[in-house]
Amino acid sequence: MLCDICKKNEATVHITKITNGMQQEFNICEKCAKEKGEFNFPAQLDFSSPFTFQNILTGIMDYISSPNQSQSNFDCSCKNCETTFSDFKKRGLVGCSDCYKDFTAALIPVIKRVQGNLDHTGKIPRRAGKNIISKKELLKLKESLKEAIKTEEYEKAAEIRDRIKELEKAQD
Repeated sequence: MLCDICKKNEATVHITKITNGMQQEFNICEKCAKEKGEFNFPAQLDFSSPFTFQNILTGIMDYISSPNQSQSNFDCSCKNCETTFSDFKKRGLVGCSDCYKDFTAALIPVIKRVQGNLDHTGKIPRRAGKNIISKKELLKLKESLKEAIKTEEYEKAAEIRDRIKELEKAQD
């Protein structure tokens, strides 16, 4: 199938546009798609979308922020790079690593809502990440130990304590 724009190359990008119940199909070659830009096609191929990452992020942040929160959280700026919170909402990008500290009050609810958790649960390379894996396991065991003591399960707590000692020896 030939490209609908240049009529020369094989079409590799296939677009279906439905407007008011009317379906239009377009077949475009890779070269024309790159030349025209992702959403910068001729008039008949107007695919501008309100669903950008920045718009979605802003919507989530506005939804999560409740009226009883102080506006000072939302009018603050980063002390290091001077990125304002409104700039962050518009672009969807922080300016530097300090922005995470300065915008913590607003970012934590968004991250929890989007990802469901604040802890990284992705993959860690086994060889290069052995230290990280053992530290995470140690932290989990210490939390389990506190919980076992709190619920007065002392035998379980003793087992966990012994496992913690083994891991700490292995790290040394």
